[in-house]
Amino acid sequence: MAVTTLRRLRLRTAVRSLCPHSTFSSPTTDRLLSIRPHRPFLSPSLGQCAFYSRRLHPRSDRDKVSSPTIPERLPFSKITQEDLAFFRKILPGRTITDPDVLEANNVDWLKSVRGFSEVLLRPQTTEEVSQILRYCHSRNLAVNPQGGNTGLVGGSVPVYDELILSTALMNNVLSFDSVSGILTCQAGCILENLSLYLEERDYIMPLDLGAKGSCHIGGNVATNAGGLRLLRYGSLRGTVLGLEVVLADGRVLECLASLRKDNTGYDLKQLFIGSEGTLGVITAVSILCPRKPKVVNVAFLGCETFEQLLQTFQLCRGMLGEILSAFEFLDSECMRLLNTYLKLPNPITDSPFYIVIETAGSNLTHDEEKLHTFLEEAMTSSLITDGTVATEDTKIKALWSMRERVTEALTHDGFTYKYDISLPVEQIYQLVTDMREHLRGKAKSVVGYGHVGDGNLHLNITSSAKDPTLLAAIEPFVYEWTAGCQGSISAEHGLGLKKRNYIYYSKPRQAVELMGNIKAMLDPKGILNPYKTLPDNLN
Repeated sequence: MAVTTLRRLRLRTAVRSLCPHSTFSSPTTDRLLSIRPHRPFLSPSLGQCAFYSRRLHPRSDRDKVSSPTIPERLPFSKITQEDLAFFRKILPGRTITDPDVLEANNVDWLKSVRGFSEVLLRPQTTEEVSQILRYCHSRNLAVNPQGGNTGLVGGSVPVYDELILSTALMNNVLSFDSVSGILTCQAGCILENLSLYLEERDYIMPLDLGAKGSCHIGGNVATNAGGLRLLRYGSLRGTVLGLEVVLADGRVLECLASLRKDNTGYDLKQLFIGSEGTLGVITAVSILCPRKPKVVNVAFLGCETFEQLLQTFQLCRGMLGEILSAFEFLDSECMRLLNTYLKLPNPITDSPFYIVIETAGSNLTHDEEKLHTFLEEAMTSSLITDGTVATEDTKIKALWSMRERVTEALTHDGFTYKYDISLPVEQIYQLVTDMREHLRGKAKSVVGYGHVGDGNLHLNITSSAKDPTLLAAIEPFVYEWTAGCQGSISAEHGLGLKKRNYIYYSKPRQAVELMGNIKAMLDPKGILNPYKTLPDNLN
């Protein structure tokens, strides 16, 4: 009893003072391990998943689903010397044909997809993009729009010899309204640079990603990236106020609205958010940015079961309310990879599951008391077994690195099969458990991490090398399972090249056909990012 009281006293003192990187442990850890066995949530078996999937998607649709193969080259024109002369005239010094320079633009971030483009174009203005697309439309030349090339589904690199249109030099902030918080910038602005620009003005970007040091805001919008702040600030569909887009024939659609409310007709920008460059090339963005929080705290906690993790999330939402900014999780396999390959030490004692909670507010005393009360309740209820709290920027970044660098650690473990799945929140980790059971040791690692607040699981499976047999065991199992739970096969990464033919697991035939009609209307020759997003039978 005396020990329990002492530990609770230490917890209370640590949380109230929010000492940098203060740690605490559950007074009931030993008892918790003995009386709270892991009880996973029930979810559909493989057979049930297949049954539900057939019910959702008639056999005629399911027959269209094929393995992720490279499609045949469509009848686009080949680039000639006359074409190069035109591009060099409008882009002097920015029409690149050096194979060594092009290599990085032809290979995706995961090094899993490689194109064979021989031309890289680097426009600086919307007018230059317009001239390029007008010419390509007239010549029937295929175009691969490219931002920071951080995509994970093969959507940002060519499949064949499409010319690459890079937004890397379109990196200027056009305006910022310090009263409304509306930022207008070119599409090639790097996300981290925008964050630094705004922080100097007491604002932040509503979007935060592990790839922020290289991804472009235009690419973020084109893929409707989610990221770590979605729980607090919502998706880009809500924070993007306007877009400037160049259509396939070179016409410029100027919808850079700076209004929070505009209900005049169709909201055309929504067509291009998440369209992965298949409907138009985004050249500029207007985005609503929140004020920079004055007080930020990050807690890194350990849980024994995923059920307790979800109960902690429910408690967290109820007790932290308006200051809750993020609620992320990773499993023990992620921690093992971080320790092994990146030498990142576990900041707390080993646990089956880990939680990263961020609070962001404006009142130190208020936020401190709320966080203290929540942590004390979570500990008393035996939901968490260990934890640490950070308030200093360097230590906050150190804790966040445990979540943000999992992808980096996976690259060292071998060839990675990545799945970005949206599921009912109570189901998200069961997919990881079922996948391990399904593969029965065929994979090197099967790990799960993601955004609990929006039901987004990142399922990653590694092997020593690219393995067609392993891929055949993973797919379509992962998509059948997801469809059976009424989930989405892509939560925030898009479909790109790799998932295009699996779209029917998440969308009915009528919806896919309508997407094809919209593509045909805006890009009748199909020159924009061909072989991506839509299934082969619609290209």
